[in-house]
Amino acid sequence: MNFDKISERRGTNSTKWDDLERYTGVSAPDGLAMWTADMDFFAPDFLQDAVRRQLEIANYGYFTGMDSYRDAVCWWMENRHGWKIEPEWMSQTAGLGNAIAIVLQSMTNPGDHVATFNPVYHEFEAKIRRAGRVPTQLPLVKVDGLFRMDFDAYDGLMTGREKILLISSPHNPAGRVWTRSELEDIANFCLKHDLILISDEIHHDLVFPGHVHVPAHVAVPQIEDRLIMMSAASKTFNIAGCRTGNVIIPDAKLRAVFNEYLERLDLRPNLFGIALTRSAYSPAGGAWVDELVRYIDGNQKIFNAGMQEIPGVSAMPMEGTYLAWIDFAGTGMDMSEIRQRVTKDARVGPTWGPTLGPGGETCLRINVGTQRSRVVEAVQRLQEAFADLQ
Repeated sequence: MNFDKISERRGTNSTKWDDLERYTGVSAPDGLAMWTADMDFFAPDFLQDAVRRQLEIANYGYFTGMDSYRDAVCWWMENRHGWKIEPEWMSQTAGLGNAIAIVLQSMTNPGDHVATFNPVYHEFEAKIRRAGRVPTQLPLVKVDGLFRMDFDAYDGLMTGREKILLISSPHNPAGRVWTRSELEDIANFCLKHDLILISDEIHHDLVFPGHVHVPAHVAVPQIEDRLIMMSAASKTFNIAGCRTGNVIIPDAKLRAVFNEYLERLDLRPNLFGIALTRSAYSPAGGAWVDELVRYIDGNQKIFNAGMQEIPGVSAMPMEGTYLAWIDFAGTGMDMSEIRQRVTKDARVGPTWGPTLGPGGETCLRINVGTQRSRVVEAVQRLQEAFADLQ
């Protein structure tokens, strides 16, 4: 796979590139889209072959084949993550955003609180509010440059109205890969406060050497009766447009609550999402992911090293994902000046840290899941935009 080959996505109805100005403020024709969690690499051959097979059938009607799809997911979880699951544990949704929304509706009531570790993927809080629920923000703390959890402080922030703890594992932003010990601390916190734990593990395949992602059910089987894991091939293989996600619930009672609500919505999987995921979760897909992770690891090292050269700027070490977390606090600038330099001078479109909650006030989330030449170009532009700090 040639990850260096440039893909021109402008004018293709790509949210990342065609909505760049709308979401980031970068209007320059040579703007670099480095915001939403969407990679720029060409689809691998095994995915293209899956699409061609469907095209050759020349029919897009109702379909079967869900047994082989579930078998592929089971194979992937066992062979890539050491977790043996049963096919009946999983349900399919229109992506994980849809899955989170269904959990909120089916397992809480309007006015209930949902806790998150912040900063975190902005759609967590947006979905909580859209559901008529209330966010409880539990700020992460920096220890030795990395995000950590402070459960002593969190006890004092809980209102008693929380029903769910929604986590991102690996964490978005900054790519923390929670350790087994940290997941055990999370489980104990859920038991203490009587919370259902929802673990969004959409980035679980994108973990750098020296780190291991542990599925929540593997790490803390003792809370299986209050644990829901969500996964998808969408981030790993960049097929989010196919809107296909998996909700995995080993506990029969909890699964019945989720599935009853899912049936009321009459949701069914997407033909192409099923076909592409089935193709991705294979030995060929595994080999491709191994190459991809090595490439992104190289990208993040180049990008973060370049950011560290700007006085007052710090880059949080990444353990996984392709979402770098850059803090400009040491420059003494407020976000309005940072925004001006990044969008107008550097012409780089990031995700703005303040939208991700407490801890993001002076930060940018930068997507390095793109061609290396673009990563190098972004470093050069940002260094030039802040050159007066030298």
